Amino acid sequence: MKKVTDINITSKTLLPTPLALCTEIEKTDAADKFVAESRDAINEIIFGNDRRLLVVIGPCSIHDLEAGREYAEKLAKLAKEVDDRMLIVMRVYFEKPRTTVGWKGLIMDPKLDGTSDIPEGLRIARRFLLDIIKLGLPTATELLDPITPQYIADLISWSAIGARTTESQTHRQMASGLSMPLGFKNGTDGGLTVAINAIKAASQPQTFLGIDNEGRANALTTKGNPHCHVVLRGGSHGPNYSAEDVAQVRKLLEASQLTPAIMTDCSHANSSKDPARQPEVFDEIVRQSLSEPSVIGAMVESNLGFGNQS
Repeated sequence: MKKVTDINITSKTLLPTPLALCTEIEKTDAADKFVAESRDAINEIIFGNDRRLLVVIGPCSIHDLEAGREYAEKLAKLAKEVDDRMLIVMRVYFEKPRTTVGWKGLIMDPKLDGTSDIPEGLRIARRFLLDIIKLGLPTATELLDPITPQYIADLISWSAIGARTTESQTHRQMASGLSMPLGFKNGTDGGLTVAINAIKAASQPQTFLGIDNEGRANALTTKGNPHCHVVLRGGSHGPNYSAEDVAQVRKLLEASQLTPAIMTDCSHANSSKDPARQPEVFDEIVRQSLSEPSVIGAMVESNLGFGNQS
């Protein structure tokens, strides 16, 4: 008989259940309290009740754990110094979306050698998040694979849905059930409609396929996530962080009866992919925030030294 299933599958690796992994790498009550309070603080900013600027900052992605911890220690000190003006959240990205192929991030390939030891990647990610929380820093990540949240979402204070996945029904449904606030980026072409439609979809009840903490397939029904906002990251036609751009986005959100909350990504097309231009973009966001209530935050790619991660 000719084979008709798993024709293109070369191997299968059994993952630990989310319950088993979270029991193995257990959080404390203090960590739970910190994450809950951090999420509440971010929500207060999104809804305009706290006028501090929400700043999601950190490496493009985590690949060197020692360097990541050193960066976090420095950032934790800075966060305390500016706490009256900004809420600092560390960018802790473990998954990398790829246009074609390449390293997919620490969870998918923790040894950076193509061996794809995902069980170990999940363990490393969870331990690292707990280390950051112990420093008093809220964490932020992009959730790319819809299975991943079951293993780490309880340690995340803010999440992003990237430009490549904002239009994805799978990710909109996932976002509707996530427990943390999150930002949808505009499309890679700069289009805003996809992000606004994503917020609408994520704010509504959804039913979709997923797993529970014992790894069993479930039909999950959500009540919708009311804590979503737009992230402007520019597009193929250039930046979109000017005061005029922000005013246009605010009007579109208000016309859709959505919370007028806008974060701007200082990298990508907004900096013309030049990291040295990020401070210029950040300064403009700070200036806008003084008079435009819809400007709630900024995202910045930052590391210990200058250069790029490939």
